[in-house]
Amino acid sequence: MLKLYQADWSPFPTRVRLLLYAKNIPFEAIFPPGFDQPREMREAYRRINPMGRIPTLVLEDGRVLPESEVICEYLEDTYPEPSLRPADPYDRARMRLVARLCDFYAVMAMVPLFNASGQRRKDWDFAKIDAALSEVRNALGYLEACVGESGYAYGATLTQADGALIPILILAFEWAPQLFERPDPQGDLPKLSTYWTAIARDPIARRLIDETRNAIAELQKPRAKS
Repeated sequence: MLKLYQADWSPFPTRVRLLLYAKNIPFEAIFPPGFDQPREMREAYRRINPMGRIPTLVLEDGRVLPESEVICEYLEDTYPEPSLRPADPYDRARMRLVARLCDFYAVMAMVPLFNASGQRRKDWDFAKIDAALSEVRNALGYLEACVGESGYAYGATLTQADGALIPILILAFEWAPQLFERPDPQGDLPKLSTYWTAIARDPIARRLIDETRNAIAELQKPRAKS
């Protein structure tokens, strides 16, 4: 059986789980040893993935694949049905564009927010937080221009782009506004807002949404206001 080292709260393994669920591929989800500890405590996991990041897919024969995009391409090539890549080359490129905007613009803009979330509230630098939220809003604007209008991230069916976009919108529409007590940006993003309502009707997407929400809620529980 495939082994997926991952955490439900991370945006990157979500797109891998999307493919595994949609293709009905059996797998074992494993939280990486030491991943909730300081970086120097992750040596056991670094023996599996030297970069120490998630996700990592371990094949049945023990071979290892890191990086979500690489894993998704492997799964598509190895388990081609049902395909979560459009057949047309242009459409496939546009699907990948949505995922790239999520990775290189939205996630990178959120890094200061992730860092702040690990601090005590009294130590927060709200100027930096607001600047990061502004960058997140810019990234959402890029996604607003690219997102599909048929209820999915691109095209009329579930694709890899949905696995990239779903966790980003949970973080941008729910986690960040609630944690930092700032407005939800949905009102200024009609296409993304419509998508966010529609995608929840897809059962696989709904499963990913619930898993991510629950994991983030559990992660936030130990953090007391101070």
